[in-house]
Amino acid sequence: MTIGLQRRRVTRGATLPGATDPGEAAVGRQRVGNPALFGGLALLTALVGLLDFRTGEDLHLIPLLVVIPALVSVFGTVRQTIGVASWVTVVVACSRMVDGGTFWDTMTSVAFTVLACFLGVGACVLRIRHATQIARLRSAAGALQRQILRPLPILTDQVLTHGIYTPIEEDRLVGGDIYEVVESPYGTRVIIGDVQGKGLAAIGVGFAVLGAFREAAIREPDLTGVVDALEDAVARHNTFSAQTGEIERFVTALVLGFDGSDRVQAVNCGHLAPRLLHRGVARALPLRRTSVPLGMAELSPEARAAEPLDVPADATLLLCTDGVTEARDPSGAFYPLDTRLSRWAALGPVELLEALHADLETFSGGVRRDDIAVLAVRRAADSTPPRTGPADHGARRAAAAFSGL
Repeated sequence: MTIGLQRRRVTRGATLPGATDPGEAAVGRQRVGNPALFGGLALLTALVGLLDFRTGEDLHLIPLLVVIPALVSVFGTVRQTIGVASWVTVVVACSRMVDGGTFWDTMTSVAFTVLACFLGVGACVLRIRHATQIARLRSAAGALQRQILRPLPILTDQVLTHGIYTPIEEDRLVGGDIYEVVESPYGTRVIIGDVQGKGLAAIGVGFAVLGAFREAAIREPDLTGVVDALEDAVARHNTFSAQTGEIERFVTALVLGFDGSDRVQAVNCGHLAPRLLHRGVARALPLRRTSVPLGMAELSPEARAAEPLDVPADATLLLCTDGVTEARDPSGAFYPLDTRLSRWAALGPVELLEALHADLETFSGGVRRDDIAVLAVRRAADSTPPRTGPADHGARRAAAAFSGL
């Protein structure tokens, strides 16, 4: 989940302070301190030895200590497992010699103990190697996520955007829902979208749309030009998908343009209408010009057009994907978004998102049926109009770069 700053940051691959074992970083919080481990081991050995002495020749309990290295291999480091295995081997060998058994009985018992301890150490090595690989994969996934979806909140000259992002699959940090906020010479452009389908193929289409949006948002003076560039990107991706045997996909998207005034331009490509929260009242903003999703322009004879929306300076604009509106409770009822928003219309963006996310989890019982993306967009406190053109924007960026030298 992402509320304000993204909370699902990848930390499992980080090196722990004071780590001396290559696998300790992967073990993470499962690591047990040596004093506690070996103190408990000594106490357990003394207890088992006392019980073994009380049972006499009828039942030997000391050999049962061979299970301890196997248990330690589940949560300890390799060094800890080796230390416990060595301790158990010495204890078992000394116990057999004190009992006065034959040479072969002693050697057989010691050999069995060594074999069991060796298997425990081997299991620990394999566990830590696997955990390290998983940590590296998660670290790479986190880096990929930061390239595909920027961490929130995002602040520009015109707006401050907070958000929630929850993929349907817990082991993936990125799903089929997309969002982006780009500051351009013509104002701030915002997109939220939902790619048809799920899986890696859907992520690929989403990445193509985001790449096109980031470029076109700065290049195109008109919002419809930005959307046309997104349409071309989806069409090219579908052509490539057809050549590789994959299915063609479409993308529902809502693209907004903020120029510092109370009028927000919107181009809706088959997406959900935004919700406006202002002075304790929440309502949907009906869009009269809803066109077909991206990738389906050939099916519509009408060109896409921008539509102005009245958004007061102190209002919050809520954008979401159908993962919110199509969430269901155990009985199959859909999530009543507009009814719930009326309860939270007076909240700030962060509190609103926290309440919405908690209520969604409670309503659905924690069962997700689709990716969830929500943006709460509010005008920046010192909202300023955009520069007059690309040249001014380029000069501004050059001045910023020069000031950082």
